[in-house]
Amino acid sequence: MTALPTPATGPARPLPWLPPLVHAVVLAGGLYGGVVAAGPADPSALGGFTACLALLAALDLAERRRHPRRTPVRPALALLVSRLALCAAASALDTTGVSRALFVLLPLTAYFAFGRRSGIALGMACSAVILAGNLLWVPEWYLRPDTVTDLLMSGLALLLAVTMATVAVREQEARLRLGETVDELRDSHAQLTAYAAQVAQLSTVRERNRLAREFHDGLGHHLTAIAIQLEKASAFQTTEPETAGRAVADARRSAVRALDEVRRSVRAMRAEDDRFSLATALADLVHHVDAGPPVVTLSLSGDEHDHRSEALAALYRAAQEGLTNVRRHAGASQVRLSAVFGEDEARLVVADDGRGFPADPPPGPGPGGFGLRGMRERLAPLGGRVQIEAAPGRGTVVTVTVPRVPAPAPAPAPASSAAVPAGRAGR
Repeated sequence: MTALPTPATGPARPLPWLPPLVHAVVLAGGLYGGVVAAGPADPSALGGFTACLALLAALDLAERRRHPRRTPVRPALALLVSRLALCAAASALDTTGVSRALFVLLPLTAYFAFGRRSGIALGMACSAVILAGNLLWVPEWYLRPDTVTDLLMSGLALLLAVTMATVAVREQEARLRLGETVDELRDSHAQLTAYAAQVAQLSTVRERNRLAREFHDGLGHHLTAIAIQLEKASAFQTTEPETAGRAVADARRSAVRALDEVRRSVRAMRAEDDRFSLATALADLVHHVDAGPPVVTLSLSGDEHDHRSEALAALYRAAQEGLTNVRRHAGASQVRLSAVFGEDEARLVVADDGRGFPADPPPGPGPGGFGLRGMRERLAPLGGRVQIEAAPGRGTVVTVTVPRVPAPAPAPAPASSAAVPAGRAGR
C-alpha cells in the first residue's frame, strides 16, 4: 500500500468521526449493562472501565491536535501499544462484552499509520486474541450460540474495519491526485494563456510587417511616380509647357491610383474576396509607368487561373518594386517585364539595361534594401524565391518564382545576415 503523504502536504486524517463515536457507544453500552441490565456491578470495575474509555478518548484528542495530518512512525507505534493495552483492560473490566468493539479501531489506526499490511496483520491478531480469550476463559464456548455469534460478529467487524480503512485511504489518495491534476491544469491554463498572448503579439507583428510591405510596395511606388512627374513638370514648365502639363496629369493619375491602392488594402483587410488578375494589373501598371523613360515592354504567357491569388498578388508587388527601383536607381532606357504561368510555377522577370550595381550594395532603401527584404518576406510563406543578377554597367535582371502548389517553406533568414553570391545582389 502506498504510504500516506507527509504531514505538510497530505490530506486530513481519514474518518475523524469514527473513534469518538465508537468510544461513546462502548461507554454507553458498558454503563447500561453494568448498572441497569446486570444489576449492581462492582464500582471499582465500572470506574476502571470508564477510566479506560476516557484515556482512549484523551489519547485520540491529543494525537489529532499534535499531528492533525499524519502521526510520525515512532509516536504512532507508542500510541498503538497504549491503545491496545487500554482496550484489553477495558475488555477485562467490562462484564457485558460490548468493549470488544474497541478492537475494531486498532486495525484502522495501524492501517492509517503504517499501511495496509500492518492493518490486516493487526486485525488478524485481534481476532486471534478474542478467540484465545474464549478458549481460555469460556468453557465449551463452541457449544454456546451466543459466544460463537459474538466471535463471528467480532471477526466480521474487524474485516469491515480493514475494508473501510482501504476505502478511506484510497478516497484520500484520489482526492490528492485530483488536487494535483487540478494544479497541473491550472499551470497548463496559465501556460496556454501566456502562449496565446505570445501568438497575439506575433500576429500583431506579422500584420504590422504586412501593412509595411503594402505601403512600401503600393503607395511607395505611386508616390515615387508622382515625385518623378512633378520634377518633370517643374523642369519643363517654361520651355515645354505641354510636356509639363502632361506630367502634371500623370502625377494626378498616380495620386488616383494611390487612392485606389488604399481602398484595395482596406477591402483586403475586410476580407472581401475579389479574384485578382495579374495580367490586368501588370498591363495597367505598364500603361501607367510608360509615360516617359524608360520604355517598358510587357509579355505574358500561360494561364494564370490555376495559380493562387496570393501568389499572383506577390508577383504584382514584385513587379511594382522592380519598376520603382528601375526608375529610381537604374537610369535605364529599356525595361522588359514578362510573366510566365507554367504548370509548376509562375515566374516574373524584370530586366533593364541600366547602370546595374555592385555585388555588395549598401543597406538601406536603395538596391538590396527594404524593397528586397519586403519582397522576400512576402514570398517566403508562399514557397517563392527571388534571384537577382546585376553588375556595374550591365543592367539588372530580377527573377521571381512562386510554385503553383503550396509547399512548406523554411523560415526566412534576416535580411542583414543573408549572404549574396558574388556577381549577384539583392535589390
